[in-house]
Amino acid sequence: MRTVVTGAALVLVLALGAAAEEKTITLPPDHAYARLIPGPGNEQTQQQCRFCHSTDYIVMQPQGDAKQWGGIVTKMIKVYGAPISEADAKAITEYLATTYGPPK
Repeated sequence: MRTVVTGAALVLVLALGAAAEEKTITLPPDHAYARLIPGPGNEQTQQQCRFCHSTDYIVMQPQGDAKQWGGIVTKMIKVYGAPISEADAKAITEYLATTYGPPK
């Protein structure tokens, strides 16, 4: 019986040690067509959005106004848990609406 308890304790210790290891992933580079257009708010957009996904997802979206882009940014924060500050969310929304908005 003592061998079984000791074996179970060893398995638990090994499992906890493996869980404590830091894990990282390397995202593939963005495609050339997905380079974001320069402009005010580009830096926040690059930094915050690429934390979770490539810029491909941004440039493939239908062109939208500030209301549409604001909804997408809000969804990223509230549904997917994107750690974006209110100030950055506003800058990102303005950048996307201005740069990737409907033609004028």
